[in-house]
Amino acid sequence: MSTPLEDYGLIGDLQTAALVSRHGAIDWLCLPRFDSGACFAALLGDGENGRWLIGPSAEHRPSGRRYRSETLILETDLETDAGAVRIIDLMPPRNGQPTVVRIVEGLRGHVPMQLDATFRFDYGSVVPWVRHIEGGIHAVAGPDAITLRSPVELVGRDMHTRASFDVSPGERIPFVMTWFPSHEAVPEPIDAEEALRETERFWTDWAGHVEHTGEWHTAVYRSLATLKALTYAPTGGIVAAPTTSVPEALGGVRNWDYRYCWLRDSTLTLLSFLRSGYRDEAVAWRDWFLRTIAGSPADLQIMYGLSGERRLPEVELPWLAGYDGSRPVRVGNHASRQVQLDVYGEVLDTLYQARRHGLEPSPAAWSIARHMLEWLEDGWRSPDSGIWEVRGPVRHFTHSKVMAWVAFDRAVKLGEQDDRAGPIARWKAARDEIRQQILREGYDPVRRTFVQSYGSDRLDASALLFPIVGFLPATDERMIGTVAAIEGELLRDGLVERYRADSSITEVDGLPPGEGTFLPCSFWLAEVLAMQGRTADARRLFERLLSLANDLGLMAEEYDIQAGRMVGNFPQAFTHLSLIDAAATLRAGESTRDG
Repeated sequence: MSTPLEDYGLIGDLQTAALVSRHGAIDWLCLPRFDSGACFAALLGDGENGRWLIGPSAEHRPSGRRYRSETLILETDLETDAGAVRIIDLMPPRNGQPTVVRIVEGLRGHVPMQLDATFRFDYGSVVPWVRHIEGGIHAVAGPDAITLRSPVELVGRDMHTRASFDVSPGERIPFVMTWFPSHEAVPEPIDAEEALRETERFWTDWAGHVEHTGEWHTAVYRSLATLKALTYAPTGGIVAAPTTSVPEALGGVRNWDYRYCWLRDSTLTLLSFLRSGYRDEAVAWRDWFLRTIAGSPADLQIMYGLSGERRLPEVELPWLAGYDGSRPVRVGNHASRQVQLDVYGEVLDTLYQARRHGLEPSPAAWSIARHMLEWLEDGWRSPDSGIWEVRGPVRHFTHSKVMAWVAFDRAVKLGEQDDRAGPIARWKAARDEIRQQILREGYDPVRRTFVQSYGSDRLDASALLFPIVGFLPATDERMIGTVAAIEGELLRDGLVERYRADSSITEVDGLPPGEGTFLPCSFWLAEVLAMQGRTADARRLFERLLSLANDLGLMAEEYDIQAGRMVGNFPQAFTHLSLIDAAATLRAGESTRDG
């Protein structure tokens, strides 16, 4: 069985990130960017696909781990019968050459240690040529090269890099791995202790700007720090997750690449940073957003690459066995070519929230918005693939229509607020027409609930967003009925499914059944319960969700009730964003994003 996601911690340098297990193994690291080929890909295969292990030679056990204060410096304690050691893992947040620093510190006793580094470029498929250099080794294959330096002697054996060493109390032994383009000169050595101090200063300073207070400060801050860690600093883009193909159901085929930037996350990302005092991050995200969406409104995509790339071709990697045997392993994402009408609402809502929270208006943004709305005046009438990116037939998804309503609603508000030129009367008419159609075609008056798509009787948890975006008050009888229906039909052990994951699911999304409960949907339910005045229920659900995070406060996309473990790509930005949003609503009482 694969290592449970709960066992992993995250370290990153604002260009890429690594997953470190509680046993001292780095099982996932893409270099030099989040979306590059993995150098360590054991997460989706085994140790021969790339892994960097440091640990005691004798039988040992984890005895605790933590992030140092409010940093992204991970400390993992391991014990043997002879003593205990601490492994300090970090990636210095400096532009340029990604670097992993690992420091082994003796805590008590005399502990024999071992290192086993298996370098495999291109997702575990390429074995590099390795040679010794002063103070370490140099590995190269194609465009990729790395150095691994340490005062410990490193030896090559069976296409692995190995070392044996001892550590005593108070002793600190460093290991520094740096990636660089293979055509460039080998970089100068990096002092591990100085890199540690530099990294601690960076995160301590960043944490000092947070303005969030309250009983959930720790969970909210760790979510904010996770979003920061998923930021590609050179452009300001934020990936949905640092991993690909971690399955939505163990052994299943719902395995997608999330190492890209979704527009759907844009409003929540902006609000999360602005509400928490991180204006620079909000501006960087908005600027990435505006650069990326420039172009024809008809060509707007749901996701883009880290620098705004549009072509994200999806391929399968047959040499990887998959997480817990879950095949295929995919890189790239065909969903980037889907039409999903809700993104137009997210674009306009992001621009509206930016102005509402004090960011300076952008003439270019208003021009882009007007062109989008011109297209959407007819485009909203078309079917699409919906928020869940179904790979089945397109439909008139109710959520998509609500977000089209949001687009015109926010355009009206922006135009009136800033006295901007635009056909506001026409936008109001479109907004009213969409609303009337939704209430007529997307609501079942017999069952007293909104439905997934026009003409369907299927429930969909995306309806929980309707009061959050301001389409209807949470206390409207139609929302009360919808929440009751979702509680009655979509809850599994108190957590929310996106839609019924039974055998009929293939009719919806064209894929075999099998997925966990969707954690963002559960946070939405907590938020709506709070907005309906069901405070005790909201708090109970919110606290239950917080309990599903691992000991470092990290959360995946979904939770497998039967297996009792997280599933889906990890850590997941959408989940952490929804946590922050729900916490804000629970603290402030009833609120919506539009007012």
